[in-house]
Amino acid sequence: MTLLALGINHKTAPVALREKVSFSPDTMGDALNNLLQQPAVRGGVVLSTCNRTELYLSMEDKENSHEQLIRWLCQYHQIEPNELKSSVYWHQDNQAVSHLMRVASGLDSLVLGEPQILGQVKKAFADSQSYHSLSSELERLFQKSFSVAKRVRTETQIGANAVSVAFAACTLARQIFESLSSLTILLVGAGETIELVARHLREHQVKKIIIANRTKERAQRLANEVDAEVITLSEIDECLAQADIVISSTASPLPIIGKGMVERALKKRRNQPMLLVDIAVPRDIEQDVEKLNNVYLYSVDDLEAIIQHNREQRQAAAIQAEHIVQQESGQFMDWLRAQGAVGAIREYRDSAEMLRAEMTEKAITLIQNGADAEKVIQQLSHQLMNRLIHTPTKSLQQAASDGDIERLNLLRESLGITHN
Repeated sequence: MTLLALGINHKTAPVALREKVSFSPDTMGDALNNLLQQPAVRGGVVLSTCNRTELYLSMEDKENSHEQLIRWLCQYHQIEPNELKSSVYWHQDNQAVSHLMRVASGLDSLVLGEPQILGQVKKAFADSQSYHSLSSELERLFQKSFSVAKRVRTETQIGANAVSVAFAACTLARQIFESLSSLTILLVGAGETIELVARHLREHQVKKIIIANRTKERAQRLANEVDAEVITLSEIDECLAQADIVISSTASPLPIIGKGMVERALKKRRNQPMLLVDIAVPRDIEQDVEKLNNVYLYSVDDLEAIIQHNREQRQAAAIQAEHIVQQESGQFMDWLRAQGAVGAIREYRDSAEMLRAEMTEKAITLIQNGADAEKVIQQLSHQLMNRLIHTPTKSLQQAASDGDIERLNLLRESLGITHN
């Protein structure tokens, strides 16, 4: 039995190709059923995200398995093999095990250490369970990978430091304010970065979120998702005094929040501190605002410095995580090899049992026909011994004849023969 992992990801293929070989949730059942019908495939899991499409498989030992699976992937998605072959990677046995553990732990992600991939791997596993496409080896492998990912999160700092602008802005807010649960936060803009910020903040159960945008309609969808209030940009001056934190990211060519506006807000707030985070380029907040007392103004460059430091921290944590993956993958392969011996042990015991039953039946028949019981038992024991040691004896003789000392010692150890 062989474990295989093959696929494409953000490192090997552009998004145009990744789109062509992705699997939608609606077609996952059909894909898994189709995959299991391929020769030698005993079980399979399909992981399909925006950054990767991967097949994890347990297969009977077969030459050129990866080429067969590439053909299947191309046929299923109706693309030419030449379009895919240069972008596909594949791993076998220990490398396949290590690859899945690295993926689940966020070590192979576009953003090192990002946690979302673990949920996606768990979803792929659950889909395979639903469609009964798992083999026992794959089930054990995925469960092991989940525990490895948890261990990596627990024992390293791989996910502790912000490496995106949105996450860094939220991390900064949590560093300055002891708790976000009693704060009002004003988000200026409604683009992708502000969306990510809003979701991060919502997870920390802030008291109130206000979203200011040029048009209310565009911001309303995000506001509905995070339970926020929506205002227009022209209403910021009126509402700014409510905001303990302001995070701004628009495409405006001119500043939206000026020094005078912040001064008025501070007066209404009786100089309670404010954190302003300007992610925009060009800047949304006038630089002179940082001269005001009780105002903490951070630009995108300040956040980039934080992010760069955190990237370095994650790289150091990744080295620890790689050691964990190496250790755990080795343990899994030991278990897998032991499973390979189970069948051989069972066959050996069954063969010995058949021999024992056959010779016992003959002995009983002889005794029932009047033969001397003691002689029959002596004969039985000699014949049973000769039959059981025949094959091992031939192997020992052959190893000695070949001068294969290593094999000879291994046979002696297996048979419990001690050296004189």
